[in-house]
Amino acid sequence: MAGERRPVYSGRLPIPVPRSPRHHAPRALVTGGAGFIGSHLVSALLDADYEVHVVDDLSSGRAERVDDRARLERIDVRDGVALTALAHRVRPEVVFHLAAQVDVGVSVREPALDLRVNVEGTINALEAARVAGARRFVLASTGGAIYGDGQTLPLDEEAETAPLSPYGQSKLAAEGYCTLYARLHAVSPISLRFANVYGPGQEVRGEGAVVAAFTGRLGEGERPRVFGDGGQTRDFVFVEDVVRAMLLAAAPGEPGILNVGTGTETSVLELGRRVAELCGVPFDPEYAPARTGEVRRSALNPERATATLGWVPEVSLDEGLERTLGGGTEASNERRQGIAAQQAQSASTPPVQTM
Repeated sequence: MAGERRPVYSGRLPIPVPRSPRHHAPRALVTGGAGFIGSHLVSALLDADYEVHVVDDLSSGRAERVDDRARLERIDVRDGVALTALAHRVRPEVVFHLAAQVDVGVSVREPALDLRVNVEGTINALEAARVAGARRFVLASTGGAIYGDGQTLPLDEEAETAPLSPYGQSKLAAEGYCTLYARLHAVSPISLRFANVYGPGQEVRGEGAVVAAFTGRLGEGERPRVFGDGGQTRDFVFVEDVVRAMLLAAAPGEPGILNVGTGTETSVLELGRRVAELCGVPFDPEYAPARTGEVRRSALNPERATATLGWVPEVSLDEGLERTLGGGTEASNERRQGIAAQQAQSASTPPVQTM
């Protein structure tokens, strides 16, 4: 249909859809469903025959990302009354809570804002799930910011939690409220600690957006920016793998906390070299001071997710970067040629002299 939005997700494995006794299409409520990961999840749920209701205040998400088959409600997760009223009307079987403040820098500058969105917003989403009688609550948490530094990698779920930023602390508190609701109410929450998620449609904002930042600056003919010395490592996991983990976590099961990562470290400099190579340009970064609140090394052990959900990461970093850049399609080739042309033009243009 002309003008219909069908986004970038294309799952490799069909996920069984848990049916209620009434055999109607299961209903899902997705907060933050107009964001990067959320919009991928929404499309995957729709493809799995869910009825999907999206909650997003569109402060960072975009309405055009949301699949036309979903129903979008513009609600701030800090508005508990509106969120609970929607959940009471919709009666979702599963609530996926992705709405969050995800920028480490913002959390350092405005910790109270970070707390209101990430902690109060999670409490409101849990209350909405409780009122609706949802059988499962899936929290999008973070592994990169919760564990902190100085531990043996890859980290499992028993590793010490020692956040270095208010963002990590607020996500840890959100997990704590999930555990509390499991004790107090008939809610079955599962917290998924994501590694650094990347993939098609990611924008240059928030936690772990270094792939989008590199490709964005290269596309504008600018040098990629590296904070610190570039030796810091991250565990990069492709968005399709993350969506598959969330779909598997939606099935009825015990409350808990699971890592969703590959277990592999990649330095920022190595990532930059791979992205530049795919774009057909040299990697010549400019260096900026290290950012407050960021961990030095990070990699997550996914073995518990494998044992609990049967989940394993399937997309390698090289394949994921190819697919993020378009996977060799005509549009991808045009994009890469454009990046190379921008780089060539930038190199041949004399700098403007200022007084």
